[in-house]
Amino acid sequence: MKMRWGAGLLAAALIFTATPQAQADEVISSDIYEWVQSTSRQNYFFNKQHMYFGQTDKGILDANIILVPSLRTYDQVQIQDVIAKRRWKMQSTEGYNDLVGTAEYLRIDLAAGTVTVTKHMDLDSDWGVLETVTTPRTIKLADLSEKGVEGVFYRTIINYAYKHVDEIAARTEKVKHAQLNDSVKKDLEKLKNADAQTDTKAADKDKKDNGKDKKKQDK
Repeated sequence: MKMRWGAGLLAAALIFTATPQAQADEVISSDIYEWVQSTSRQNYFFNKQHMYFGQTDKGILDANIILVPSLRTYDQVQIQDVIAKRRWKMQSTEGYNDLVGTAEYLRIDLAAGTVTVTKHMDLDSDWGVLETVTTPRTIKLADLSEKGVEGVFYRTIINYAYKHVDEIAARTEKVKHAQLNDSVKKDLEKLKNADAQTDTKAADKDKKDNGKDKKKQDK
């Protein structure tokens, strides 16, 4: 029997075709998935309803760790590229003519500035899992360009978490039974302040850029 990827997570998702040119919010349920961006080959989403903070070995909420499932859907060019690479690596391509995208589970370490892909799954049009890779792959955010596709994707997820700290903490406490103490509450407040600082820096940068543009116009 073919495995299904997160049947509970995908129950409200609409049937879709992997076409990045289509409006993403018409393709995947926006109640579950947050659309980030679309390139010529892929659509990028993350599951905002199943975003959690991590936990320590003692069950204490760890505000430094963000856990979130992500989803990417492919167009036909990307699908053929995946198939070609698998053939080159002498890997099985059975079922890959029905490939529509990939699901990944991400572990984001805010202090270390890293994103670790803990599980990668290739998906078919019935949400069946064609292949699962569980070898962890860690990406350093500092190595990613701020304007690059990967950098934008991961930093958008982090910024979303900053803006929804209370919501994610409450979900982690309720669903994962994580415990909150005074130290954790202080850490959560710091994340909210980090969000405010991020917004301030962005606003300051916009002001500087606008000032430069005005000076150019005055010359």
